Amino acid sequence: MTDRSANFGDRSADHKFLISQRLDRDDRHHVNGPNNQIEQLVTSKAEEEEPWLKSLNNNIGRQYWEFDQNLGTPQQLSQIQFFREEFHKNRFQFKHSSDLLMRSQVIGLFVMGALNRILPKEHQKEIRRYLFNHQGSEGTNPITTNLILHQASKIYSNKAAPLTTALLQNSIVELQENEDGGWGLHIEGRSIMFGTSLNYVTLRLLGEKMDGGDGAMSKARNWILDHGGATCIPSWGKLWLSVLGVYEWSGNNPLPPEIWLLPYILPFHPGRMWCHTRMVYLPMSYLYGKRFVGPINSTVLSLRRELYTQPYDQIDWDLARNQCAKEDLYCPHPLIQDILWGGLHKFAEPLLRKWPFSKLRHKALNTVMQHIHHEDENTHYICLGPVDKGYNGSHLWDVVFAVQATLATNITDDEYGSVLRKAHNFIKVSQVKENSSGDLCFWYRHISKGGWTFSTWENGWPVSDCTAEGLKAALLLSEMPSEIVGEAIPPHQLYDAVNFILSLQMINPVELFGDVMIDYQYVECTSSAIQGLGMFMKLHPGHRQREIEACIAKALDFIQTIQLPDGSWYGSWGICYNYGTWFGIKGLIAGGKNYQNNPSIRRACDFLLSKQLDSGGWGESYLSCQDKVYTNIEGNKSHIVSTAWAMMALIEAGQAKRDQTPLHRAAKVLINSQMKNGDFPQQEIIGVFNKNCMISYSAYRNIFPLWALGEYLNHMAVAQALAVESECSSMFEKMKHELQSGKYQSKPTNCS
Repeated sequence: MTDRSANFGDRSADHKFLISQRLDRDDRHHVNGPNNQIEQLVTSKAEEEEPWLKSLNNNIGRQYWEFDQNLGTPQQLSQIQFFREEFHKNRFQFKHSSDLLMRSQVIGLFVMGALNRILPKEHQKEIRRYLFNHQGSEGTNPITTNLILHQASKIYSNKAAPLTTALLQNSIVELQENEDGGWGLHIEGRSIMFGTSLNYVTLRLLGEKMDGGDGAMSKARNWILDHGGATCIPSWGKLWLSVLGVYEWSGNNPLPPEIWLLPYILPFHPGRMWCHTRMVYLPMSYLYGKRFVGPINSTVLSLRRELYTQPYDQIDWDLARNQCAKEDLYCPHPLIQDILWGGLHKFAEPLLRKWPFSKLRHKALNTVMQHIHHEDENTHYICLGPVDKGYNGSHLWDVVFAVQATLATNITDDEYGSVLRKAHNFIKVSQVKENSSGDLCFWYRHISKGGWTFSTWENGWPVSDCTAEGLKAALLLSEMPSEIVGEAIPPHQLYDAVNFILSLQMINPVELFGDVMIDYQYVECTSSAIQGLGMFMKLHPGHRQREIEACIAKALDFIQTIQLPDGSWYGSWGICYNYGTWFGIKGLIAGGKNYQNNPSIRRACDFLLSKQLDSGGWGESYLSCQDKVYTNIEGNKSHIVSTAWAMMALIEAGQAKRDQTPLHRAAKVLINSQMKNGDFPQQEIIGVFNKNCMISYSAYRNIFPLWALGEYLNHMAVAQALAVESECSSMFEKMKHELQSGKYQSKPTNCS
C-alpha cells in the first residue's frame, strides 16, 4: 500500500519506508496486503495529484493508502505470511490485530456501482480472507461493524467526485466472526443481529458464495435465522439494508425530513441534538424521504431469500418496524415513542407522499441536502464521526498524550527532542484557525476557532477535551527551549483556545447505544478543562482570570457532585471506572485540592487501592461500561493501560508519600510487560463511546505505560529525597535537643 500524504514530521516528499520495518516485534499481529503484498508508506503532494483532496495544513497528519503490487522482497513477504499464520493460530488468546492496514467501505461502494472500480478483485479477496482469518471464541471476539451508507444520499447531488474520494478515505468494515457464527458490535462483544447481518451481507457483496468460507457463511446465516432473521436488526441496520434493497422501507420507523423545517424553538428540533446524532440522522432522513434503493441484481435478490425466516413477499413489514433481537436491545423504546412512530407511519407519512403535501417533502429534502453539502464542505468530506463516514484518525488525541508522556520522563536529549519538535509542529498546524463558513446559528454549529479536533484541522469539529489537552501540551512545550521543540504557539492562538473552552461550559431512538440524543457533561472533559485552564492561568495570569477562576470553581463542584458512592467516577470515553477516576483525581488536584483537604480524593484513592489485583496491576473489562458495575477482565488479568491509569491517579494524589508499596507493585507489572524491542503488547479493548460501543486505541499500549513509569520514577525520587530530608531533619533535631540537655559533652571532632 502507498500513503500519498504527508506523515506528521519533517519527512521530504519522496521519503519512503516499509511497513515491514514496524513489524519487528515478538507479539503476534495481523498484517494485511493483497496476495501477500507488503505495504509501503509514501509521502507526497496529494493535493496536486488529487484535486478533490484538499488540505488546510499541507496534509500533515493525514494519510490515505493504495496498493503497490511490486513492493516487497521474498524475505519481507515471508515475514508477513508468518504473522498471518501466527495470528490465525493464536486468535483465541490474542484477540486484537493491533495495526490494521486495510481500510475501505463496501456496501456504499456497491450501491453506487463503484465496488469493482474502487476495490480490485484481489483487494476484495483480501478483505474476505481477513474476515475469515479473525474467527474467535464465542462471545468474545467479533469486531466493530462500521458499514456507512449515508454517502448514497448524495448520489442526487453534484458531489460525485469528492464523494468517491471520501469513500477512499473511510475506515474498513473490520470483520471478526465468533465461534457461534455471528459478529458483534466490537472486537470483544458477543454476537448480535446488527453485526452479523451487515457483515454477512458485506461478504456476499464482495463475492463470497452463500456457502463459502469453509462453512463460515452457513454458520453466520444460521445464526441470523435462529435469532429471528434480519427483520430483527436494529433501526440503523434496517435503513442500510433498505438502501441496498434487501429490506423494505415500509419496515422502517419514520425519519421524516420535514422535522428539519420545524421552528428551532421547539425542544425536539434536530438542531438541538448531540452533533454526532444529528450528523447521522441528517442523511438518514434524506434516504428515508427519498426511499432510495440501489440497483437490484441477482445478489440482492438472493439476499432477500437468505436473510429471512419466511418468503420475502410474505413478511409483515409493519410488524417488523419495532422488532429487535434481544441480543441488540441495549436501550428499549418507551411505549410513547412507539405510539408516536406508529402515528407518523400510518397517518403522516402517507399524506406527505401525496400532492399537495409532497411539496413539503420536496422542500424538506432540499433543506436536508443543503445541510449535507455544508457538512461535507466544512469538513473537507471527512465528516464528523465513525457512523456518518468514519473518523480520519485520532491523531491529535494520541499526539498530545504522547507529548505529555514523553515530558513525564524528563528525557529531552537530541533524539527525543526531535520527536517533540515534530509533535509540537503537528499540534500547531492542527489548531482550528477559523469558524465554519456561513451563519453558525443557521447551520446549528458552535464556534470552532481556537479548538482542536480529535484528529486533524480538516475534520472541522473541535472537542472540549481535545482542545484542553492540546492546550496543555502546547503550554508544556512553550516552557521548553525553542531550539529543542521549536517556536511556541503565539499567545493569541492560546487565547482562542481558552475562549473556545470557556464557551462550552455548559428521548433515545437507537437500540444499540445509550445517551446519544443530546450532549452531556463528563468528568473527563471537565477535568481536562480544569487542567488546561489552570496551567494557562499560571503562565498567562492577566487574561480573563476572573472568568477562568469562576469556570474552574464550577467545574470542581461538578466533579465532586458526580462522584459515585464507592469513590469512583464513571468513564465515558475509556474503560471505565479506572479511566474516569484518573481524570477525577487529576481535575481536583489541578483545581487546588489535595489528599489531605479533600474527602473526594481520599475516597477515590481508597476505591483504586481496593481494585488492585494480586498481580499488582489493574485490569478492567469493557463490561464495566455497559453494565455500569466494575468488572475485572476474565481471569483477573492485569491490563497495562488500566494499570497505568490507576497508577498515575494514585501518584497524582500523593500515594508515594503515604505507602509506596502499591506503586512498586504496579510499576513491576508495567516493566515486566515490556517486550524486547521496547514495545508493549496489545491487550484487551480499552476505549468506548456511548456505553456500549468499544474502541481500540492501539497507541495507548505504549503511551500510558511510558507516562506512568515516567511519573513513577520522578515522584519516587522526590519522595525518597523528602524522606531523607525528613529523616535528617529529625536526626538533627534530636541531636540538638540532646546537646542542649547536656547529654553529650563537647569533644574534639575529626571532620573529613
